Amino acid sequence: MKLQRVICLYRVSTKKQVDKNENDIPMQKTACWDFASSKPDWTIVKEYSEKGISGYKVSADDRDAIQELKEAALKDEFDILLVFMFDRIGRIDDETPFVVEWFAKHGIQVWSVMEGQQRFDSHVDKLMNYLRFWQASGESEKTSMRIKSKMQQMIEDGLYTGGPVKYGYHLIDSGLVNRKGIPIKKYAVDAVESEVLHMIDDMTIHKGYGSHRLSRYLNENGYKTHTGGKFTSTIVNRILKDRFYCGYLDDGTSTEALQALRIRSDETYVQILEILEQRNNANEEKRHIALQTKGQAMLSGNIFCAHCGGRLTTIRYRDHYTRVDGSEYSVDQIKYSCYHKSRKLCKCDGQTTYQADRVDEIICQIIRQIFSCMSGAPEEETLQALLKRQIAGNKARQTQLEHDLGKSREQLTKLQLEIAKTLTGESVYSPEDLTQVLRTVKENIANGERELAKLKEEEAQKKQGIDLITPAYNQFKSWAEEFDTATLEQKKMIACYLFKRIEVGRDYQISVELNMTYQQFCTEWNNGDFWKNTVAV
Repeated sequence: MKLQRVICLYRVSTKKQVDKNENDIPMQKTACWDFASSKPDWTIVKEYSEKGISGYKVSADDRDAIQELKEAALKDEFDILLVFMFDRIGRIDDETPFVVEWFAKHGIQVWSVMEGQQRFDSHVDKLMNYLRFWQASGESEKTSMRIKSKMQQMIEDGLYTGGPVKYGYHLIDSGLVNRKGIPIKKYAVDAVESEVLHMIDDMTIHKGYGSHRLSRYLNENGYKTHTGGKFTSTIVNRILKDRFYCGYLDDGTSTEALQALRIRSDETYVQILEILEQRNNANEEKRHIALQTKGQAMLSGNIFCAHCGGRLTTIRYRDHYTRVDGSEYSVDQIKYSCYHKSRKLCKCDGQTTYQADRVDEIICQIIRQIFSCMSGAPEEETLQALLKRQIAGNKARQTQLEHDLGKSREQLTKLQLEIAKTLTGESVYSPEDLTQVLRTVKENIANGERELAKLKEEEAQKKQGIDLITPAYNQFKSWAEEFDTATLEQKKMIACYLFKRIEVGRDYQISVELNMTYQQFCTEWNNGDFWKNTVAV
């Protein structure tokens, strides 16, 4: 009796099964050995184990065990491939059936402990082989979808699904258990860490701290991460960009449970993103947020030469000379320098430098002028009510237009039917008359559709304006109350937020351009009378 050489293939799908040392592979091995021992002419010569390999996601070409089995088959090193179930070979419906068929064509019998031998003696055998793996693929896909759906639901319910715990939160018992009876944890806001997160937000928005400076500050003041390690700029950036702190997942999903975990307001998040985006803006001319706020000059990032358009940079200049009486005079001065002119990059007819304190004081006067008018601003609710009335008027006009367009379209349909009658001689109108009327109706419809589209766009802008007015109004009030007592860092950030562009010319002629949000606020406030796009001093 000739012995049949058998190679066994075992596989578990996930690394979780491997890490938890579950008994799946030992179970497969025991079943295969028991099955082989029941065959007097079978002898197991080798075994392959694949741990953490998905038969649904990983192609046979990328699986070492399958490739080694094929090489062994070509070298005639075995006669039978034995698995616990055929899906251990794979679950890819448009690949695995042909892998099994490949072994059969090369003289290898393919057996499953649970399903017997896969033969290819007829077309029915080939069809059954394909259907088996088509079904396995479908089951794997369904399982994957169920798992993803369950995990998504757990995350939306604020439950912990594994991985690092986000800074600002800790885990508590949810009162639930999983299928194995293990308690499920859920997120809860950490009182201490959430205050640190508020401090990070405040220092980013109001003091202009960057991620490197923030991480250094946190480490120097004894703050630690969850693991007890030091903060890095990467960790700080991840905290600043994470929308979870606003009660949202990455895809924008939000639930009542997630909102209960909110630490950061939407307005704060928008401000942070604007600062980060501005600082990462490769286009120097479009950046208006200061890269850093450590310097002694108030303006940075949004100050330009009025003559050549080049950015003004901050320099430290030491004025030193000997007086008539022989005494030495020396003073350090901070100045704004035209980058283009100082490096002879273009023909600039402006000054090379400007005294920073003089420019800063003029800008402070402009800011105070803006804030001094806050007393004449309407209450927030009044301002919102005004916008809502404007939207209501817009909506009424849209309704009228849609009604008129409906009538015009009905008229167009009737005219088109009337043209058909002219071809049979049934109409009392001539084709020329109908053509002229048709042209007029079509023009009316086109004009109406254009006006309607314009109204809808204006409505969208007004609705956006309502969302912007509240934070802009509150920010204005806060700045107006605190500006004179604010630190230099805070004043620098206020100037960055308020002004999109500041231009300085000869004899300290200065013009400023408001950022869009505050420009819109002032426009809505006084119908544009208070503030024009650019103010010169």
